Amino acid sequence: MSVAGLIRRSDIDEVRSRTNIADIVGDYVTLKNAGVGSMKGLCPFHEERSPSFHVRPQVGFYHCFGCGEGGDVFTFLQKMDHVTFSEAVERMAARIGYELHYEDGGQASDHGVRARILAANKAAEDFYISQLATKEAEPGRAFLGERGFDQSTAERFGIGFAPRGGALGKHLKSLGYSEEELVTSGLLGRGDRGDVYDRFRGRLVWPIRDVTGQTLGFGARKLLDDDQGPKYLNTPETAVYHKSQVLYGLDLARKDISRGRQVVVVEGYTDVMACHLAGVTTAVATCGTAFGVDHIKIVRRVIGDVDNADTTGTGEVIFTFDPDEAGQKAASRAFSEEQRFAAQTFVAVAPDGLDPCDLRLNKGDDAVRRLIKTRQPMFEFMIKRRLTEHDLETVEGRVAALRAAAPVIAGIRDQSLSIGYTRNLGKWLGMDPAEVGRAVTAARNSAGHPTTPEARREQQAQAEPRQQQQQQAAEFSITDLPVDQPTRQERDALMAILQYPNDVGRELIERVSRVRFVNSTLAVIRDAVATSVDAVYDGDWVATVTREVPESFLTLVQQLAVAPIPERAERIPAYCARLARDLIDRDLLQRKAEVLGALQRTDSAAEPEKYRELQKDSQSIETERRRLRDD
Repeated sequence: MSVAGLIRRSDIDEVRSRTNIADIVGDYVTLKNAGVGSMKGLCPFHEERSPSFHVRPQVGFYHCFGCGEGGDVFTFLQKMDHVTFSEAVERMAARIGYELHYEDGGQASDHGVRARILAANKAAEDFYISQLATKEAEPGRAFLGERGFDQSTAERFGIGFAPRGGALGKHLKSLGYSEEELVTSGLLGRGDRGDVYDRFRGRLVWPIRDVTGQTLGFGARKLLDDDQGPKYLNTPETAVYHKSQVLYGLDLARKDISRGRQVVVVEGYTDVMACHLAGVTTAVATCGTAFGVDHIKIVRRVIGDVDNADTTGTGEVIFTFDPDEAGQKAASRAFSEEQRFAAQTFVAVAPDGLDPCDLRLNKGDDAVRRLIKTRQPMFEFMIKRRLTEHDLETVEGRVAALRAAAPVIAGIRDQSLSIGYTRNLGKWLGMDPAEVGRAVTAARNSAGHPTTPEARREQQAQAEPRQQQQQQAAEFSITDLPVDQPTRQERDALMAILQYPNDVGRELIERVSRVRFVNSTLAVIRDAVATSVDAVYDGDWVATVTREVPESFLTLVQQLAVAPIPERAERIPAYCARLARDLIDRDLLQRKAEVLGALQRTDSAAEPEKYRELQKDSQSIETERRRLRDD
């Protein structure tokens, strides 16, 4: 096993400067323009309804003004993918084709657990794909063909075949992977007696990838009658595969989901394939588990699910469910989490109860597209489902149905939708809308739902983890700065220096670093700028400044480096330079006032030499001010 070495600092800085952080973050979060040189989206590190996560590609930094998370592209990968710093640098270096150098003859950290699992998964995927063409894989090819999938489709989705016996383990061991590594990756299993075996045997195999296309694990479908295992078998939990945090097909659907702000959640791998082939390229599926909170977080980030002033979002989340009991339970689970979406939620159920795969096979691509197009709002679906459980021909049945359906309407955030469904429920039951409204109000009160936007915001604020609030309180933040004019001037000048150093220029930056600051907190950032000025034109300018400040000031530097500057693009250079000059001019004016005060206190007859020196200082300061304004 090779020993990982320290990557040279110059290489780290070079990789950082060559990497567009927006491209990397964009694999996980849908970003939209938020002013000149600034992008924003929903934070991937905490749950929010309005975007407070900002990225500045030119600066190479991100910061969330909601939870305080921030850093550069390496920090982002470390926190999102749970990799080490070295692994994050190596991944970006490989992405841009840059050769890294290590101190003391060390080597790359390719033996890190996560990196080795990902590499083993990729090798296993290639092996499975190669096996699909073998004679033993005939049942797998027949399975695909019976469902309308040809060879090109199998290639498109990376489908392979796991042969019986220990062929995979032998193959991967020949590539240098140890038995323990393969067990840790979930590709091999270990029996009660300690013997190892290929986890997937005699099965059709789908690779499960993250949004960047890395294979995290596999899903395998039973083909043979003598296979005593479950119908579908998935990779167990590993350092890279967590079934509650992955969605099959997201790597293929992400761009269209982001572009169209729509995601279709289906129940299986073949349903995803059928939807994509039919033109519904926003389809994804869970992997051996119910659609849950972590899946919602992923979907919301990708579609940019923003809650705008407590109204329903413009994105769409469409669930397809089988009409059987399991499908109905899945619908109930999805509905229980509906409140977590700002987007509108829908349900699509084929009239004849076919899933998307069978629907495409029996009725063609158009039928799949119609299924999604004719989806039903989630609230309407759940209300009508409650109504079907009661006999609406009797008074008792209608009253019971009202009591069952009222809580559904009570949970609707959007007031206009709530009023509309109250009216509809009255029509469906043949009851007075006022009576239905009273039942909804009673259900809302008994459930403790906040009834006003202000109350909802207060409830959301109270729900924030105390630990997060305590952590933020221990750090300096841009939101804690006073709002007096001198502090705002110092803040804006530092923002310009950190974000647009080339436009401000080294000379002005050096002069600003000598200016006396009113705000002591910002003065610490000024001092860090002063000690970092030699790196002002380097690609890691902000990172250099960040390394100079005490840890409690890191958040503030990151915020200053990403906060939007209120000026149009074509005016940014002049605007940033002017901010620096104005701050310097303020300092010169203060110095001039101090010199003039000293002149008034000096007796020219008693101290002629001192008097003349003060006059020269006053003239020199005034000359410097004129030159500053003329530049």
